[in-house]
Amino acid sequence: MTNALIKTENLSVEFPLGGGLFNKRTLKAVDNVSIEIPQGAFVGVVGESGSGKTTLGRALLNAVPITSGSASYDDGEEQFDLTKMSATDLKAYRRRAQLIFQDPYAALSPRMTVRDIIAEPLDVMGLTASREETDTRVREIAAKCRLNLEHLRRYPHAFSGGQRQRISIARALACNPRFVVADECVAALDVSIQADILNLLKSLQHDMGLTFMFISHDLSVVAHTCDFVVVMYHGKIVESAPTRELFAAPKQDYTKRLLDAIPSLDPDHRIRA
Repeated sequence: MTNALIKTENLSVEFPLGGGLFNKRTLKAVDNVSIEIPQGAFVGVVGESGSGKTTLGRALLNAVPITSGSASYDDGEEQFDLTKMSATDLKAYRRRAQLIFQDPYAALSPRMTVRDIIAEPLDVMGLTASREETDTRVREIAAKCRLNLEHLRRYPHAFSGGQRQRISIARALACNPRFVVADECVAALDVSIQADILNLLKSLQHDMGLTFMFISHDLSVVAHTCDFVVVMYHGKIVESAPTRELFAAPKQDYTKRLLDAIPSLDPDHRIRA
């Protein structure tokens, strides 16, 4: 890959597990991962629960500390070393990199209107000079996420899961980021709603020039959405390839097992397998 927006070399993230004074144990959630994510790409990161994909995404957002290795961000205008972030750097990086959460029900404050939820990042980061400017930006991003003016006056409890996820997406994109980590962002939604959200993300990628890291355990969703796929197992990358290539000819046994686990609509599939 070239023109990397995000680049890591031998990136590791460890968490303490306790133990005695002389026998401290750690869990290596991400183990010597080297990856490049090009600008404008839609990269899927897949693997079973505990494979390290979510921890990798949060490390790239500087939301968990990096234990060793290197990680950098470079969009051609701003550059950040994610292992050496001052408070000023971190505030600036938050404008460039955002997260879409998995659960649209838990991610939104029930005490805030949709307008205030979307406006919060703008207010916290000081990205607008007046309420009028904030309202203009909120209306713009809401329209991109298929939310109308009436929606902005309501509270989250008035919306379905798919509508709430569109609100979460609008909040993440309000500060006009370049890099977005979508962590299982359709896993809690019905299949028909998943397709709507995935199509929205692809449309936003094109319209806003976004780069996505799409974390999922569902390879059928990844096949529909992503340009490139990274497969993780026990904190390591075991295989990576363009989506068509990986699905057509996986090289690693673990990847083959993941692909075999995709549900089939063919009633004879289980018998033949």
